[in-house]
Amino acid sequence: MPASASLSGLLWRRPAWRVAALISLPAIWFVLFYLAALAAMFVSSFHTVDELSGQIQPGWTLDNFRQLLGDWTYGRIALRTVGIAAAVTLTDGLLAWPFAYVMARYAGPRLRPALMALVMLPLWSSYLARVYAWRLILAHDGALNWLLHGLGLPAASIGYSNWAMWIVFTYLWLPFMILPLFAALERIPPSLLEASSDLGAAGWRTFRRVIVPLAMPGLVAGSIFTFSLTLGDYITPLLVGGPGSDFIGNVVYSNVGVSNNIPFAAAFAVLPLLVMAGYLLIARKLGAFDAL
Repeated sequence: MPASASLSGLLWRRPAWRVAALISLPAIWFVLFYLAALAAMFVSSFHTVDELSGQIQPGWTLDNFRQLLGDWTYGRIALRTVGIAAAVTLTDGLLAWPFAYVMARYAGPRLRPALMALVMLPLWSSYLARVYAWRLILAHDGALNWLLHGLGLPAASIGYSNWAMWIVFTYLWLPFMILPLFAALERIPPSLLEASSDLGAAGWRTFRRVIVPLAMPGLVAGSIFTFSLTLGDYITPLLVGGPGSDFIGNVVYSNVGVSNNIPFAAAFAVLPLLVMAGYLLIARKLGAFDAL
């Protein structure tokens, strides 16, 4: 019997081995290139930098975390990052609902591909090109103020501010909210909506008691994308944010690429991981993943 046939027979008789063979390479990649990198970052957050030589001194000290907790400047940066990430997630959720619902429940076989193309179209262009386009729109002498002046309205002073970052982030990550929400809404059987109507439930009650719970996995999946992508970004604050618009990523970048204080950067980078871990635990407690 050929070796391949005997191996196939062995895997057929032992399903657990077959599953292990399928996931072994992805698991190795995940452990080596993701978990190991996170572990190295966490360990390096306890190191220090020699002030004279600039060399990293291995050790176990909480000085980096004490510096973070003792300086309110970093606290404001953390609150700004988490706050704007939450605002972007909420805004994208509100904007995505009607668009995804029309795509899933009302769009026909011709309209749905067109709407899907409109959602995907921004993702086909460069991230930097989209950010620079919004920078030109929201600048003090940009397209938005030019349009307002033409209408006889006062200028909108939102360029290079937290408001500009909120608008740009909302635009950038909106497709990541629409797509999973559309997939969840599309899976809802129309018979459930008809049954709810037959039992006397009004439109709002059907939406609240039937549609929202069944679409919650898609909404949670989209919120994870929008929240985490905003939380870890540093390019958009650099390009469209003004003075005092730094994110956690900007501090991490400056400490790695400018001052070469990798241990402090690693300590600050632990915060977004803890925030996302807490968010995922809360979502799990609320049962948002039960239908995934």
